[in-house]
Amino acid sequence: MAPEEDAGTELLLQSFERRFLAARALRSFPWQSLEAKLRDSSDSELLRDILQKTVKHPVCVKHPPSVKYARCFLSELIKKPSEGSVTLSESTAIISHGTTGLVTWDAALYLAEWAIENPAAFTDRTVLELGSGAGLTGLAICKMCRPRAYIFSDCHSRVLEQLRGNVLLNGLSLEADITANLDSPRVTVAQLDWDVTTVHQLSAFQPDVVIAADVLYCPEAIVSLVGVLRRLAACREHQRAPEVYVAFTVRNPETCQLFTTELGRAGIRWEAEPRHDQKLFPYEEHLEMAILNLTL
Repeated sequence: MAPEEDAGTELLLQSFERRFLAARALRSFPWQSLEAKLRDSSDSELLRDILQKTVKHPVCVKHPPSVKYARCFLSELIKKPSEGSVTLSESTAIISHGTTGLVTWDAALYLAEWAIENPAAFTDRTVLELGSGAGLTGLAICKMCRPRAYIFSDCHSRVLEQLRGNVLLNGLSLEADITANLDSPRVTVAQLDWDVTTVHQLSAFQPDVVIAADVLYCPEAIVSLVGVLRRLAACREHQRAPEVYVAFTVRNPETCQLFTTELGRAGIRWEAEPRHDQKLFPYEEHLEMAILNLTL
């Protein structure tokens, strides 16, 4: 290849890797151009380069593209997800069906990386995720951290439907499935409205760990989240309260300040987790993200 062709190929590969691993819609990716380059490459070197780049990561998020070539290219990877991969179906729109829960947000990627770096926080434990959304964080934890049980939860019917589909897409079984793999965690998808759920209902979950990612998007949500955390503490009155990790992108400092203020009013102590070293997902470097470890 000429130097300019090498440069173009490298840019194409970088674009593919970024979009492929960042759990974002691939509709805008130049699939026809990629297909043409592969067709003109006699030794399929470009195809091998792409495969090497996509399978070297311990966690990959795969979207089945819409064009014929892309379906063929990804078919085997999607049909047989490996132990360390996550296959994810999500919306192509930030807001869809009246909710933002059908797409993956950056703090979910960040929390998944932190979990993979700190598996002991989840191994052989029951994990409750609040506001699971598309489910990327929980699926990564189920695949890489070996929890005893994992409860995905959300309040929107369409999000719950997508969650169930993503659980099955990754070879995990829902708790009611009598054919469930005993080596996999017990997985539940639960409808959970923070404003109406009771201490009695939360007691059924008995979580050792509670997590949430990118749920601090408005004052009302913050108040609701703190309220459900207080009830989670109350439902384990005679046992140790669950550990809680909340990950968020610092988009508005006032929103973060409101969260810590509400935590203080509720008597919930917190400390920030150190930034982790894993960098599996190419989210924007300029984003400021944090994980708070709460003590209920």
